[in-house]
Amino acid sequence: MTAPTLDFDRCYSAVSTRDPRFDGQFVVAVRSTRIYCRPSCPARTPKPANCTFYSTSAAAHVAGYRACRRCLPEAVPGSPAWNLREDVAARAMRLIGAGVVDREGVAGLATRMGYSERQLGRILSAQLGAGPLALARAQRAQTARQLLVSTSMPAAEVAFASGFHSIRQFNDTVAEVFATTPSQLRERALRSEQFQGSADAPSPGTISLRLQARDPFRGSDVIAWLAARAIDGLERVDADSFTRAVALSTGLARFTATPATDHVRVTATLAHLADLPELLAMLRRLFDLDADPAAVDAALASDPRLTAAVAAAPGRRLPGTVDPTEMLARAILGQQVSVTSARTAVQRLVDALGKPLPASIATAEVRMAFPSAATIASRAGEVVRGPSSRTRALAAAMAAVSTGDLVLDAGRTLAETTSELEAIPGIGPWTSHYVALRVLMHPDILLVGDSAVRAGARALGIPSDPRGLAEYAERHRPWRSYLMIHLWSAAASAPNRKES
Repeated sequence: MTAPTLDFDRCYSAVSTRDPRFDGQFVVAVRSTRIYCRPSCPARTPKPANCTFYSTSAAAHVAGYRACRRCLPEAVPGSPAWNLREDVAARAMRLIGAGVVDREGVAGLATRMGYSERQLGRILSAQLGAGPLALARAQRAQTARQLLVSTSMPAAEVAFASGFHSIRQFNDTVAEVFATTPSQLRERALRSEQFQGSADAPSPGTISLRLQARDPFRGSDVIAWLAARAIDGLERVDADSFTRAVALSTGLARFTATPATDHVRVTATLAHLADLPELLAMLRRLFDLDADPAAVDAALASDPRLTAAVAAAPGRRLPGTVDPTEMLARAILGQQVSVTSARTAVQRLVDALGKPLPASIATAEVRMAFPSAATIASRAGEVVRGPSSRTRALAAAMAAVSTGDLVLDAGRTLAETTSELEAIPGIGPWTSHYVALRVLMHPDILLVGDSAVRAGARALGIPSDPRGLAEYAERHRPWRSYLMIHLWSAAASAPNRKES
């Protein structure tokens, strides 16, 4: 899929009507003020002749504009286009958002994308108006603003937690992007309703902040999904929150995520502050916070057979994952068995091979880290029960991950991910596409062979045989993944259903 060109008339119409649905999808730069804003900015609508539209704030920075202090364009969720598209620019943006440039440099990003640094720079500059360094810098500025207005962290800690490599670089970027100093940015937030911090200070060594979501947002559905698959000792799921430890680039972290009506409150303890951008990007994907629920719901609700389901649960999200390798292992163990049986198999694996957490991270309920790919590859035969073909598939997949022959990250395409997975004996289309759904957050996947999907289709009066369901779902491209979430929900609610 190639990158679309911003349509001036459509963008200006969104700005004229202050339409919040487009916040995060583009920014409007005003030549007369040298300021860029989100489309819903409450300021007086600029004249068309003074407007330039950019798909990223980084492009506005490169062109010499600074962020509006009134509408805070850096505070909105990211563009849903990066998950919807699979072109080079979109996949690069997903990796930049995950902090790849901060950790591996532009060379690392280019290697992951399969291009030279010069080629990648040309592509991103042509399509997004800024190169990889500028795009990563804009990401760091966004994280820095969020920490300044929602935590009491010292500015020096904010700098390194945001991915900056020096205090000077941090100060220069904040001054250039926001036309103010870090301390002034925090003071302004404290004096206004823009402050997002909690009234209760977190315990020492923790960070507490909010991740914004587009309305409507049903984060509770993601919590319920995680609860049905939660593994004792690995994670804790309460009625309204999810807690677990994760391995990040330079150390472990423990987080608790609590969804609200328009955001997710995150409290985290990290071994290294530099891992914070990676953790926040992972949580944004876990709760699908950058989705466009208005567009998804409008498209699905236009079908009379789905109108009631969408109206009853607006803003459904795709559940992501905290660890692609873990997701692959869970998917293989879940092949052709119920959710309960899959959970039992994963529990057995974690009990036998999980790594105890250090005291600084562990709690009474969260005591283990998921076993490494290398450990599973070498010991799967000892602990995995069931068909030998499933055990061999798990061992082979984990071996491929541990050697680097199989890469699962947000920069991959759907075709690459599914074809490489299906090349492993014992992994078929259901497993490969389910992994792609959870790892890539791909919006257009439908598992027509899944028994729960078919049960949900029957409950809603939709053709439930694989061929009939596939033909029916063509009208719902590119949102078939969200259709599937509604079908899974309908199956769970159907009377006298059998778990699948």
